[in-house]
Amino acid sequence: MADAVRGTDGGPGRGRGDAEPVPADAGIGLRLRQITKRFGSLVANDRVDLDIRPGEIHCLLGENGAGKSTLMNVLYGLLQPDEGEIAVDGVPRIFNNPKQAINAGIGMVHQHFMLVDVFSVAENMILGREPGSGGMLNLGTARRRVRELSKRYGLQVDPDALVEDLPVGVQQRVEILKALANDAEYLIFDEPTAVLTPQEIDELMQVMRTLRDEGKAIVFITHKLREVRAIADRITVIRRGAVVGEADPGDSESKLAEMMVGRQVSLLVSKLQHKTGDVRLQLSGVTIASPAGAVMVDDLDLDVAGGEIVCIAGVQGNGQSELAEAIIGTVEVRSGDIRVDGRSMIKLTPKQRIRVGLGFVPEDRQHDGFVGEYSVAENLVLNTFDEPPFARGAALNLTKINQNAVELVEEFDIRTQAIDTPVGSLSGGNQQKVVLAREMSRELSVLIASQPTRGVDVGAIEFLHQRLVSARDRGSAVLIVSTELDEVSALADRIAVMYRGKIIGVVDANTSREVLGMMMAGMSAEDARAQASQLTSETEGVVT
Repeated sequence: MADAVRGTDGGPGRGRGDAEPVPADAGIGLRLRQITKRFGSLVANDRVDLDIRPGEIHCLLGENGAGKSTLMNVLYGLLQPDEGEIAVDGVPRIFNNPKQAINAGIGMVHQHFMLVDVFSVAENMILGREPGSGGMLNLGTARRRVRELSKRYGLQVDPDALVEDLPVGVQQRVEILKALANDAEYLIFDEPTAVLTPQEIDELMQVMRTLRDEGKAIVFITHKLREVRAIADRITVIRRGAVVGEADPGDSESKLAEMMVGRQVSLLVSKLQHKTGDVRLQLSGVTIASPAGAVMVDDLDLDVAGGEIVCIAGVQGNGQSELAEAIIGTVEVRSGDIRVDGRSMIKLTPKQRIRVGLGFVPEDRQHDGFVGEYSVAENLVLNTFDEPPFARGAALNLTKINQNAVELVEEFDIRTQAIDTPVGSLSGGNQQKVVLAREMSRELSVLIASQPTRGVDVGAIEFLHQRLVSARDRGSAVLIVSTELDEVSALADRIAVMYRGKIIGVVDANTSREVLGMMMAGMSAEDARAQASQLTSETEGVVT
């Protein structure tokens, strides 16, 4: 690569590393060669080669933290590679910022939407590329562009609607329209289904197929095996920052999982029929408000018995996180009551709730679940270090603390070099094992687990699921909050669907994904079943 290469905005380019010049191969629109990205000592992308072709949906499959999003952020100009080269239509390019990537025909639909809530759809559409003259915005042109693209791709959106008033699924449509308005030929979808109902996921996949059939190149980043098999034309698997191979879309989920992890894993949760005991967790009229006064949980009732797992399903942002935090006592309850084994928790501190048998696996383990600088042994007693047998008065009993760590490391298969290793240096799955081991190392009346396998590799998920089932089998009431519908269906004895702060309904674990999806969009269980039955009848009629 010579210094003669120039960026898309006319600025000078600069070669990186020792990558060979990229040839202009027919049929390959985007070519990445030997892309390496480091963050200190962490190699997030390790000499990655990738070809992205027009008219194809190319899935990047890998566990959370495998380096998929980092690679696409390099392609989109949000990050710059330490080594390697990118070529568009055979021409080497350097993207120092997203604007340069956009000018080269690359668009990105981010996992966390890049929208301004108080702006209209049309205003968001032209943000950064405002048409008009004399300093005046030409919103009329923007509105027409929204309507034109909405009609063309079946993404119906009102150009004058405020983004903050739109459902999550419609907000994602706006993100897609923004990319298309920039005439993107290469579209990157970064974990786009994380905040969608099953029906919205189906709609998104149809949109992706339409874009592909128009000749656009789609890069679909995900860790969800079901979605990959449903949509992919080609699959590249990334593990620990490196490409480990390509997979066939027809491959089984087990084979795909094995490529992701590097070993065979079981994707089934093994559990016996549960034996329900007395109610151990009782939520009555629970109402929670945000600091600004918005109602996040609205007059919610729910009981969980000993010996059962109740999973709360729903699109993220419907009050599930606030409910879980209110149960442990880190979020204030405006009204209502929370009882564990008949005892009210409302006036108790989080420490007091822990002492009466409440266990809590937080949604954000790095922020709330452990202290990264502390050792494995120290983190395993964070909530009991000042009690016997780990303390004698004000003095810590280090022998007991270390003995506890040795036993739990073995029992929970925590992969660590030593018990004095800082937890922050462990993998995500082993960090989560530390949190779960700490909570389950004592007798629990109730275990609350919020997003228990987020950011955890497939192999660790298998283990964590079995431990959650074992808590149920020991007689604890287990309440799990999860946005992963496969996880909900696999673990739950009953499923409570939450929408806009309310429990829409509580259904059996064998309830179909179709019905659950309708409930997640706000439909009652009865109406969802009726509509699903009608759709099935209509489909069978067409087939007949």
